[in-house]
Amino acid sequence: MREKRNRYFDYSLLFIVIFLVCFGLVMLYSTSSFDGQLKFKDGAFYLKKQLFATALGLGVLFLFAAIDYRVWKRFWLLAYLFSLGLCVAVLFVGSEFNGSKRWLKLGPLSFQPAEFAKLAVLIFLAMVISRIPKYMGKLRTMILIMFSILPIVALVAKENLSSAIIILGIAIALIFVSSPKYLHFILIGGLAVGAGAAFLVTASYRLTRIKIWLHPEDYDKGFQTLQGLYAIGSGGLFGKGLGASMQKLGFVPEAQNDMIFSIICEELGLFGAIGVMLLFVLLIWRFMVVASNAQDLYGALLVSGILAHISIQVILNIAVVTNSIPNTGISLPFISYGGTSVLFLLAEMGIALSVSRGINLTEE
Repeated sequence: MREKRNRYFDYSLLFIVIFLVCFGLVMLYSTSSFDGQLKFKDGAFYLKKQLFATALGLGVLFLFAAIDYRVWKRFWLLAYLFSLGLCVAVLFVGSEFNGSKRWLKLGPLSFQPAEFAKLAVLIFLAMVISRIPKYMGKLRTMILIMFSILPIVALVAKENLSSAIIILGIAIALIFVSSPKYLHFILIGGLAVGAGAAFLVTASYRLTRIKIWLHPEDYDKGFQTLQGLYAIGSGGLFGKGLGASMQKLGFVPEAQNDMIFSIICEELGLFGAIGVMLLFVLLIWRFMVVASNAQDLYGALLVSGILAHISIQVILNIAVVTNSIPNTGISLPFISYGGTSVLFLLAEMGIALSVSRGINLTEE
């Protein structure tokens, strides 16, 4: 009987991403309009900037979705070295904002190299691991792979600990899915946790964050955390209604950034918050479907890395907002304000969609 090939494209994944982006723009305007009016005499100031980055990001998404994902195999080393160079450049010519030097300026535009580093490390590791799958069961191979990304992790961690944690998490996740030796993976994970603990001890301000986390009421820097918790608590089951938040009126500093989930809880309530989390669960499920049916190991690793990136970032953001972990300054994917973040996230979605195009559906 003749075999018929059907071309596949994950429209479910695309729909979820577009819905999250649109929802993020609505919540961003609701959250930032007061701050924008107060600082820039324009309630839509943050929305306009995010709209520009989102439009650019959607263009990149569809471009990357149309390109065969295997083309990125040619740029694995270049992406890594370029990312390393950008991270070094930040230390010397980076722009400082809120006490952290994370941005590079290109004329009127600025971007965070740490966001590009996540994508570059993902492409780099997917290529490296796909070339040596038979050796992934060896402890020596796992250690060498971890050491290969330590320069970028160290450079990013100097000014942006949360992004460094995500990069490290992507590496650990890719080692986990590609290695048959779980004991070795546990050892690698233990070493990573130990290195992270040692890194925290080396700077007093990081230890202070832990103290603020344990007793936010005793520190001035715990103000944002407390106000975020007030917002979550005051939302109740169904929320105060879209646009009706009180905490965004100057009580939660920079609410449109890392703390936007607290305003979602206040305006849309527990049901709204659960709805957002379910959307991310659906997104992660689609990544799992694409990764498990990918045409080759390289494609599966790319999507697995993207899955790890989104999962870690969502979990960390919600954990920070609910004060379950110390504040690390991490955004909520597709929803928090940040042009560089949404641009590179949408680029990753384009790569995942490109991998989905390689899936073969056959009929007899």
